[in-house]
Amino acid sequence: MASWLRSKAQRFEGFLDARTKSPDNRTAPSPAVKAASEPGIPTPQNPTLLQAFEWHTPGGHWTRLANVVPGLADIGITSLWLPPGCKANNPHGNGYDCYDLWDLGEFDQKWTRATKWGSREELNELIAKAKSLGVLIIWDAVLNHKTAGDAKEECWAVEVDGEDRRIERTAPKKIEPWIHFYFPGRGDHYSSLKWHWQHFSGTDWDQRAQKNAIYKIVDPPETLPRPGAAVDPAWRKKDWATDVDDFNGNGDYLMFTNIDYSNAEVREDVQRWGEWMVNEVGVDGFRLDAVPHISWMFTREWIRIAKEAAKRQNRELFIMGEFYNGKVAKILQWMDRMNNGVYAYDIPLLSNFAKISMAKSKFDVDLRKVFKNTLVQHRPGNAVTLVTSHDTQPGQAVETPVAPYFKPLAYAIMLLRREGLPCVFWGDVYGIKGPHASPAACEGKLPTLVLSRKLFAYGEQTDYLESKTSIGWVRHGTWDRADGCVVIMSIGGAAKNSMFVGPAKAGQVWSDVLGNSDHMVTIDDRGYGVFRCTEKSVNVYVRKDAPGRAEFGACHPEKFTMQ
Repeated sequence: MASWLRSKAQRFEGFLDARTKSPDNRTAPSPAVKAASEPGIPTPQNPTLLQAFEWHTPGGHWTRLANVVPGLADIGITSLWLPPGCKANNPHGNGYDCYDLWDLGEFDQKWTRATKWGSREELNELIAKAKSLGVLIIWDAVLNHKTAGDAKEECWAVEVDGEDRRIERTAPKKIEPWIHFYFPGRGDHYSSLKWHWQHFSGTDWDQRAQKNAIYKIVDPPETLPRPGAAVDPAWRKKDWATDVDDFNGNGDYLMFTNIDYSNAEVREDVQRWGEWMVNEVGVDGFRLDAVPHISWMFTREWIRIAKEAAKRQNRELFIMGEFYNGKVAKILQWMDRMNNGVYAYDIPLLSNFAKISMAKSKFDVDLRKVFKNTLVQHRPGNAVTLVTSHDTQPGQAVETPVAPYFKPLAYAIMLLRREGLPCVFWGDVYGIKGPHASPAACEGKLPTLVLSRKLFAYGEQTDYLESKTSIGWVRHGTWDRADGCVVIMSIGGAAKNSMFVGPAKAGQVWSDVLGNSDHMVTIDDRGYGVFRCTEKSVNVYVRKDAPGRAEFGACHPEKFTMQ
């Protein structure tokens, strides 16, 4: 999947400004485009990633996923992004409160053997089931911090400003955080490293003072070259990482107990964990959490080592980074520093979805500019597109509302166009639980859109940008996936457009696979058809008797209901 998508940056039409074209080494034509011009080269199935959880997903999820992955594979899901399945600081933790990377539900620690998601054995069964179906496993790696140390340990620290972490508010003093990790349930199994204050650069709790603050851990005064040097940061060796984002002045510290990757023992242990996940656990890629806050030099080296481990098994490792920032230049800066063909979330595109869908008036927005200043525009072969995630769903810290009527349109843009790797959200397929519970998005038709991508969204692409409120495009198919599809959508009133699908399709009758319209389109002798949609909706037209139309029975909402 990774090698195919990295080559997917092609010439841009319509939405995408050719002046933003990526470097030459990212613009080789994709296999789908080659197949269109070189009969005999099979067109590979489009890849589609599923974020296989939402924030309030109940426990026991490994078994749940093993049960539903066959149906997901049937509609075209090719990769599962799993939640962080390492031992959390309590039995109900989602894993972003990571305690022990090496415990995947195998050891009795933090009042439980299994993680919230399940046991190591259940995880193994899920991975084996997915691999038997050709579905890749992407692991959510939380490498920024640890939580819930096993013992208190005295260390020296300074309090820093919450808005600017470069500003020290106190002189160095002794604090007593829960910063000693010795993993009593696991012992030395897999890793013998026991973590002390030297392995961290910051924390947020002083047990002695019973105080929450942001503490930067510093060198003990006795280790410095002269008396009084402790109060002068210039004399200290231990500090925040400098190769991070400039969030809050210096973005190294995010939360909990911050890992210090200038420590050689830490680097070796976490690098070896990445190799172990590839070699022993069998993951096919990683979603790297909170990458703006982790040393970019370390991250680049970690990616290199993990990819080499996969290469030794004749596999290619997929890496995507979570860089949550609305400015595409920031995301591109991180991607370029990684120098390893990484992917990143297209947060600017998500922001555009939200702005367009929540606009008070249709006259305030222009649907034709949905890709303006996005990662898909600048780096289409490395953009992971999304509509919702566990971070942006209702009630979360970076909640990003997308109007319900617009979600089918946004997913059609993600799934049925040529650019980007779409990431479908579990909560949009199965519904969201918790205090902001909601049913499946798109009136239960999201699986149909996913299957449409699998079956019909291939080949060259022609855009129709008729107005600020209505757009459409044609996918022309390839030699062995010849049918293609037509998409038309509107954020205003009803819309129609005459679109060219080719004279070879003259006489064919096309209909909407979503069932939003019973309008039939007959292709004329010139290869044109008049396609329609109602107000604030999207239609996806495909030849009425195209191979694969019978498969849409697998998309019935009852098959995607989760108790």
